Amino acid sequence: MNKTDIEWADMTWNPVTGCRHECDYCYARRIAERFSTADQCHTFMGGSPYIHVLSNGESIEIHELEEPATIELDKRGKPFPFGFSPTLHEYRLEEPQHRKKPKTIFVCSMADLFGAWVPDKWIEKVFKACKEAPQHRYLFLTKNPVRYLELDKAALLPHADNFWYGSTVADTNAKAMYVNPNAANKLKAFWSMEPLLERVNVSKCLGIVNWIILGAMTGPGSAQRQPKREWIEEIVKAADGASIPVFMKDSLIPIIGEENMRRDFPWGAAND
Repeated sequence: MNKTDIEWADMTWNPVTGCRHECDYCYARRIAERFSTADQCHTFMGGSPYIHVLSNGESIEIHELEEPATIELDKRGKPFPFGFSPTLHEYRLEEPQHRKKPKTIFVCSMADLFGAWVPDKWIEKVFKACKEAPQHRYLFLTKNPVRYLELDKAALLPHADNFWYGSTVADTNAKAMYVNPNAANKLKAFWSMEPLLERVNVSKCLGIVNWIILGAMTGPGSAQRQPKREWIEEIVKAADGASIPVFMKDSLIPIIGEENMRRDFPWGAAND
């Protein structure tokens, strides 16, 4: 696990890395591909690829590592030995147990753990590791919230108060606009509207989420894709009307000003 600059979490933990979404604003892909050692990793301590068949019949190559991948004559583990190809890092699963002080942990900041390409068994292993370190709060985030429903139907989705299930909502095409992960059971749910790329009517989420995170796009090409002040104000007004806490990332300061920033957490709030 690593300390993080992400304002709404204490640490990140990546027992799974890699993603098959093709988001042009993805910071994780840029990092993974920059530090990929796929062309140099000749000696692997475990990690042979295998073929995973998706529900649509497509076959993809994924990886499992029981120990860190290394390069010949180099004993240091490589964090992204397969670039952004989906990879389970088994050796990281026990990391939360070694942190006794409670932390808020963003799980799989370098992956979409609930992407359609991720085997159920990987998700089950991550959930099991979380349950074995119940002192922490675990925050998950996906662009595929229908997977929450599928796992819940299969009785695989934990409902403990320290499990928070997030959905990314960057625009009106986001799946969370049409899928309610809280449809069957009350979960701790949130929307991460980062980057906010267009005006979004949040009325669909009122009453089904416990928290909203707002942020602007950063990195290459972001200057031309910043959210408008009125979009942010509309979301905050609607959230306030429904008593939903709002957390604004520092990337919004140039747009709305420090004096208008909201950094609310739902822990201990009335709807928690």
